[in-house]
Amino acid sequence: MKAEYSNLFKTLVDAYYNNNFDNYVNELISDPAINKEQLKNTISSLCGAEIKTSDDDFVESLKTAIKNYSQDHKIVHKIKTCSMECADEFGEPICQKTCPFDAIIIDEATRNTYIAADRCTDCGLCVEACPSGSILDKVEFIPLIDLLKGNDMVIAAVAPAIVGQFGDNANIDKLRTAFKKLGFTDMVEVAFFADMLTLKEACEFDEHVKTKDDLMITSCCCPMWVGMLRKVYNDMVKHVSPSVSPMIAAGRVLKTLNQNCKVVFIGPCIAKKAERKEKDLLGDIDFVLTFAELKDIFEALNIAPEKLQEDFSTEYASREGRLYARTGGVSISVSEAVARLFPEKKDLFVSTQANGVKECKALLDKAHNGMLEANFLEGMGCIGGCVGGPKAIIPKETGREKVDAFADSSTVKISLDSKEMKRILEKLGINSAEDFKDKEKAKLFERNF
Repeated sequence: MKAEYSNLFKTLVDAYYNNNFDNYVNELISDPAINKEQLKNTISSLCGAEIKTSDDDFVESLKTAIKNYSQDHKIVHKIKTCSMECADEFGEPICQKTCPFDAIIIDEATRNTYIAADRCTDCGLCVEACPSGSILDKVEFIPLIDLLKGNDMVIAAVAPAIVGQFGDNANIDKLRTAFKKLGFTDMVEVAFFADMLTLKEACEFDEHVKTKDDLMITSCCCPMWVGMLRKVYNDMVKHVSPSVSPMIAAGRVLKTLNQNCKVVFIGPCIAKKAERKEKDLLGDIDFVLTFAELKDIFEALNIAPEKLQEDFSTEYASREGRLYARTGGVSISVSEAVARLFPEKKDLFVSTQANGVKECKALLDKAHNGMLEANFLEGMGCIGGCVGGPKAIIPKETGREKVDAFADSSTVKISLDSKEMKRILEKLGINSAEDFKDKEKAKLFERNF
């Protein structure tokens, strides 16, 4: 989030927590020196609201939209017109060059850009690319505040890439304390649910890859990779694993075990906000926050994770699940599970990875043309994988080092050796790896592409 939006968001959070929201917003929009329409658009996005900024009583409309928050809305919006000064010699602005789905269109009449809703996947690449801050994604924290202040069970499900994002000394146990100070009931590692998907995808590999010429495309983790397959390489979808992402698996498992709980995913990615509102996934995850937004929230509420006491938990996530945070992590994990479960397939498993939009397109082009020797394809829309996400706080190289070190320190090295995972799977009616081949038993971990 650009500095001006970050600062505004922090003041909005502070005002909402301290019951001064009405006065503060009215004061902001009454300033005669500002562009009122533009500011209202910005405030609406930062409050996760979908309203008409022309409403006579903007503050009341905003509060109503916050109270009646709905998942079913666009994430990425153009909040103001821009000068197009960033356009190259061919007249193509940076946002247009960044979009992998050709969703940024130039209106020839106004010589300005707009987002074509039918093409946009809400991946958010344009948000970070836009140098003028004309494009913004909705921030879903303020609609969550009342839940955190109440008696609801609200679980923070944190992406594996969270390690090191909030300082060298803010380990996973201190972060659990920080989330509880925010009002969350508890915090869980999404890596634990990645462990379950490692097992599932190993079973899928055994079921679908019989020869070196067969192909399996993992659907884990990256909504941009899945979006690219569905919109640009639709004829390849038949090779895509039906597995949900670890984020969705976390929501489904937690809600199956605790029917009244709300689940909030925290990660480095805008596209996850879009993933959780897809029609077949609605309700699995209630809110999505990014690391950058969480940093602003901590600062607004004077929470310093590094300085907190540790809130210890039984270690349940494995080295494999924690490696999902970086490019190659899924391939490593699934290959190890295949070798353990189906040793006769060990030498057949040949993986390849791509990270970044250009590499992903190039890899899928090769696969489409039968030019790959690999039979397990892993794609990450961000360079470096999730550690390189647009809303990560630390450099991707540092993020990878932190993830690798944390993964290597795991008590549970191989997901298949996790007693806690087996215990939870048994509660879900899955008593063996082979049960993942039973569509009825495995439906909690699947979606229909």
